[in-house]
Amino acid sequence: MTVLRNAGAIFTMLSTLTVACGGDESTVKAAAKPEPLAIETSVVTSRQIDRFLRVTGSLLADEQAEVSAEAAGRVVETPVERGARVRQGDLLVRISAAETSAQLQEALANAGQIEARLGLAAGGALDPSRVPDVMNAKASLEWAEAEFGRIGQLLEQKVVSQSEYDQRRSQVEAGRQQYQVARNVAEQSYRSLEAARARVELARKAMADTGIRAPFSGLVAERLVSVGDYVTRGARVVTVVRVDPMRVELTVPEQSVSLVKVGQPVRLTVDAYPGETFTANVRFVSPTLRTDQRALTVEAIASNTDGRLKPGLFATASIQQPTPATALLIPSTAVETVSGTSRVYVIKTNKVEERIVTIGETVGPDVEITSGLGKGDIVAAAPKGRLTDGSEVRVG
Repeated sequence: MTVLRNAGAIFTMLSTLTVACGGDESTVKAAAKPEPLAIETSVVTSRQIDRFLRVTGSLLADEQAEVSAEAAGRVVETPVERGARVRQGDLLVRISAAETSAQLQEALANAGQIEARLGLAAGGALDPSRVPDVMNAKASLEWAEAEFGRIGQLLEQKVVSQSEYDQRRSQVEAGRQQYQVARNVAEQSYRSLEAARARVELARKAMADTGIRAPFSGLVAERLVSVGDYVTRGARVVTVVRVDPMRVELTVPEQSVSLVKVGQPVRLTVDAYPGETFTANVRFVSPTLRTDQRALTVEAIASNTDGRLKPGLFATASIQQPTPATALLIPSTAVETVSGTSRVYVIKTNKVEERIVTIGETVGPDVEITSGLGKGDIVAAAPKGRLTDGSEVRVG
């Protein structure tokens, strides 16, 4: 009896355990089934957008001058430093003017001496009739002609001899020759004066060349001399650059040559300022391709009033095309990109279908899809890494 009672108790316990275990399995299965995720959706739309040709290039200064000395001498003044902003004509370097100043004074003295001999004011033009030597010669000629006329009358009256008449006539001829010689000497002296005045101008230029000045407004990129240095004619002393505006030299591949025209707007990005866009316009399109690259050189101009863009920066440019194109667009938040692969999640009867897509232009908050989707497709607006292919979702 005791054995039977124990067996019954064990049977009852096993039955109870079996029932309990059966209930737990059902509960686990129910708990393992996930609830559908609630998501927001967006519909693939089609509309006209601007197209851009993407190319690369480098930023260059609009102007760059290697300013050289035009006179030899010792540097006595350097009023600018690297990075200094200068205006056209501002002094960059001054060379000692002691020698050139003396040469200018000598040239002025020589010119003044000839002007005094010719009776001219400083810088005056020649009037031979007012040159003192010419006036004297002319007066002598006129006196000789008057005397000759009087002797002629006396000869007719038999008052003077023929020899005296001939002598007066010779004096007239001599006076005429002296007058002509005086005029010729005045002309020669004036030519000498012109040469002297030219030497004055050369001396003045040499004097001005001791001050080396900025050829245009810009920035001092480099100063190569210091006070006390001796420079020779043609020696480079300062580099001046103009960085507003900036030139952007772009390389366009051969197959895209027909897409670029003068005046097209350009959007620029540089690694130095991530996330920022700068604007420019195409100014020059080369008439020929570079044979080494089979590419076209295009130059754009970008405003740089704040000076943030620097010569030498690498730039990525988007050249806007004149004709808009139809594109499929979805919110950029609908695209997940991992390791360079972009994907979206299309909703099909409350289930997710993963699609690999190709990205095109970015248009504000939207992005163009060039392959992988069709117009009217419904996609998850913001998957945020929660979805996988085949996931059940609930729109709402």
